[in-house]
Amino acid sequence: MKGDHFLVVFVFLALAASFAFASDPSPLQDFCVAINDTKDGVFVNGKLCKDPKLATAKDFFFSGLDIARNTSNPLGSVVTPANVAQIPGLNTLGISLARVDYAPYGGLNPPHTHPRATEILAVLEGTLYVGFVTSNPDNRLITKVLNPGDVFVFPVGLVHFQFNVGKTKAVAIAALSSQNPGVITIANAVFGSTPPIRSDVLAKAFQVDKNIVDHLQKQFWYDNN
Repeated sequence: MKGDHFLVVFVFLALAASFAFASDPSPLQDFCVAINDTKDGVFVNGKLCKDPKLATAKDFFFSGLDIARNTSNPLGSVVTPANVAQIPGLNTLGISLARVDYAPYGGLNPPHTHPRATEILAVLEGTLYVGFVTSNPDNRLITKVLNPGDVFVFPVGLVHFQFNVGKTKAVAIAALSSQNPGVITIANAVFGSTPPIRSDVLAKAFQVDKNIVDHLQKQFWYDNN
């Protein structure tokens, strides 16, 4: 009898696992409108795929993550990506890198999310105050001050940031679990969308006066990516 129970449980778990693995993979672009005409079907996992026999080393190579970028902008930070847009060979491989440069005294990579990737950040220079916020209903802020050699993880989809609290420039390298992780900068998305979100919607959402929302929507929202 015990053997029969074990067999039933084993079969149930096997079926459950098969259904789990049969689900759709994570999307690699914001949306994909279904079409019936194959001549218009231009994407394969986010990109057209080259004949493997025509691939060369250039398809898997990128140079420039050693170069410091100009951080003279409103945020005091610049992101240099190395994803599928720069390295075509990354397509379907589920990994990418980015260099982030931060200006002294407050260079900020502002609150943002990566809808398709977990990020692991390694600090090379400087001192960064970093953190992320957990999902509803807790919305718990988890933070840490990082120094050279320190590593911190930002779970997929969660709002996170990095802020230079040092007197010198800071540099970090980020690895992300997607060849096309995407980025949504919160302030830009909420107050700088095109067309704008109705100000009465934002006023109620943020519980502030409509004039404050109007003022924020008139600002220039810089994108450091």
